[in-house]
Amino acid sequence: MKKPSRSRKGAPSRLPYKDPKLPVSRRVADLIGRMTLEEKAAQMTCVWQQKAETLVDPEGHFDLAKAKAAFKKRHGLGQVGRPSDAGAPPGEPWKGQTARAMAELTNAIQKFFLEHSRLGIPVIFHEECLHGHAARDATSFCQPIGLGATFNPELVEGLFTMTAYEARVRGTHQALTPVMDVARDPRWGRVEETYGEDPYLNTQLGMAAVKGFQGDGSFRDKRRVIATLKHFAAHGQPESGMNCAPANVSERVLRETFLHPFKNAIQRAGAISVMASYNEIDGVPSHANRWLLRQVLRKEWGFKGFVVSDYYAIWELGYRPDTHGHFVAKDKREACQLAVEAGVNIELPEPDCYCHLVELARKGVLKEKQLDELVAPMLFWKFKLGLFDDPFVDPEEAARVVGCDEHRKLALQAARETITLLKNENNLVPLDPSKLRSIAVIGPNANRLLLGGYSGLPKHNVTVLDGIKSRLGDGVNVLYAEGCKITLGGSWQQDEVVPSAAEEDRRQITEAVGIAERAEVIVLALGGNEQTSREAWSLKHLGDCANLDLPGRQDDLVRAMLETGKPVIVLLFGGRPLSINQIAKHVPVIFECWYLGQECGRAVAEVLFGDYNPGGKLPITIPRSAGHLPAFYNYKPSARRGYLWDDVSPLFPFGFGLSYTTFALRNVRLKKKNIKRNSSTQVLVEVTNTGSRPGTEVVQMYVRDRISSVTRPVKELKAFNRILLQPEQTQTVALDITPESLAFYDVNMKYVIEPGEFEILVGTSSREGDLQKVILTVTD
Repeated sequence: MKKPSRSRKGAPSRLPYKDPKLPVSRRVADLIGRMTLEEKAAQMTCVWQQKAETLVDPEGHFDLAKAKAAFKKRHGLGQVGRPSDAGAPPGEPWKGQTARAMAELTNAIQKFFLEHSRLGIPVIFHEECLHGHAARDATSFCQPIGLGATFNPELVEGLFTMTAYEARVRGTHQALTPVMDVARDPRWGRVEETYGEDPYLNTQLGMAAVKGFQGDGSFRDKRRVIATLKHFAAHGQPESGMNCAPANVSERVLRETFLHPFKNAIQRAGAISVMASYNEIDGVPSHANRWLLRQVLRKEWGFKGFVVSDYYAIWELGYRPDTHGHFVAKDKREACQLAVEAGVNIELPEPDCYCHLVELARKGVLKEKQLDELVAPMLFWKFKLGLFDDPFVDPEEAARVVGCDEHRKLALQAARETITLLKNENNLVPLDPSKLRSIAVIGPNANRLLLGGYSGLPKHNVTVLDGIKSRLGDGVNVLYAEGCKITLGGSWQQDEVVPSAAEEDRRQITEAVGIAERAEVIVLALGGNEQTSREAWSLKHLGDCANLDLPGRQDDLVRAMLETGKPVIVLLFGGRPLSINQIAKHVPVIFECWYLGQECGRAVAEVLFGDYNPGGKLPITIPRSAGHLPAFYNYKPSARRGYLWDDVSPLFPFGFGLSYTTFALRNVRLKKKNIKRNSSTQVLVEVTNTGSRPGTEVVQMYVRDRISSVTRPVKELKAFNRILLQPEQTQTVALDITPESLAFYDVNMKYVIEPGEFEILVGTSSREGDLQKVILTVTD
């Protein structure tokens, strides 16, 4: 071990790793050279729920006596998970720390490790930030599946810039977000966490999220955090739609569909961290997959950051009784060895398998240099974050910033842009408040918090009922009935999912009919809830579904409302697309809302009454049934030949969404009709607002390779542009066609552009009838 250097007068000088004037790489090298094996292993571990035993008292305040007892060997610690939930009751993490209290807590914990670990190595605090910091009082906006509907990378970057600030000011350094999974099976309960089914859309919005979180990566302003791409890889098309199930895909599909967003987020947006996925690919679980984490991620892509494990996933390389196992390790020691050899830098969320690091290194099963390799990038980013030099946050600033009015406005704009109009028969909406005397707001989602999974508890929340009441004031009689239930309780954290009782539902439907008959128009808030579509993290906490029908007796409620003869408007909420066949056929107005966040009711009211013109587009196909799966739009030419006695087409296609105005696309043309390989061009189209209201349209460009060495999808999204036009305004939209727009992995698994003809399709959705086609010729 190195001895402290001395000045000319003999007094100890500042150790190199503590000198902020030195390059970070030199500081890292110096620090690792001074660390014991135990100290290196400690940097590869984390505590989360064990905070209660090691760092905080029952109220969530820092407990110095506990900390001294737990870390008396002074080896330190790599990370602390979710300090925001310290002191919260079991199953209610949103009742944890206020912004001020969390800032004080993280300061105290950080001070302890700086002063009571031998080398004074700080910890990283990580938090969930899926759609806002998942903590008490934080601003909570749309779920990612809703953000996918915006087709607006600039908005997404702004939202996660806000989230980074709210999280960092409380002491957070790393966000376990964004989810880059391409969701290709809507039975999967985690669809809500993704940006949808398309690799290109996921890439654009995922890169925007990374830029929002990390900024320029310097972290000088102490307003940014490390982004964590997850789940690496192919988590979004699990066998049978079940969370953590195998990903049965070829290497070509893996690279073109599932790896594509990760590769771009790393190479173009600079993502610093990656979380390995629970699933296996070709028989190899991701946490033991050296090809995935070393060959592809680090060697091919040049990734210099660090890989975190998903919670308890290293344990699952063997057998975890409460959920499942992969049985590629006989015990936690072997699991530890496999994960280290694969390249997993740190185990989350508790010291578990990596408790055996020192033992395995002492026995020669692992080499200490393997630990050095994994510890170095984590130390590098602790230095870059400024944690060795300026680690503390200001509790006053935290209290002022978190959940502030400025952030509330941004959450509202996200909700507005998410809402997607799927049907508007006879232009029933927008409703004119001046002509209304009464309106019935009915349904199990009409008067409840609609945030979805991985949520905190925001300072403000506006339900659909509250938003409509506020917008209409006293001049219109707003009537309300729940109509029926979806489940009893409905909490995302609650393990058991209890279906609603048939007899009680029938009573409520009868009551709702009586209320609806007193109104001029009926607004139905339906869909799923936080229990019917969620992460299935154990055998007792399920969330994947075998069918996509409306849960419970909501279809009965819809029929009863239609039988009143009153106009019916349906608002759909939830985390996955639902097979709404009856609604699509009989209800005149349908809005897909997903989860709109804390400003839900305000955004819904603005859209219903014409204060805001909806412009959302579907980021995922809405299928006719679970039997129609897979239903994603970018299928192979032989994949949708037809069904006996059924329609093979979706209920609503990817990219689809209506407006209160109309648009005409004319004069689709190529800037160059012929280009050389590795050259670029543009497709241009004139877009005119032909209606009477200002509105947004998302102009979408799809590409199809006509003849190729391997089969190619019938179309693939390769560019889009969201534009706002005034009535009668025309704008020429230019969409880039780059080499990446045309390239694919050929029969020899080389990433190439093959000469030939490409169909360039431009329009307002992926549906054939909404697209216009031109031909691009590519030559050698």
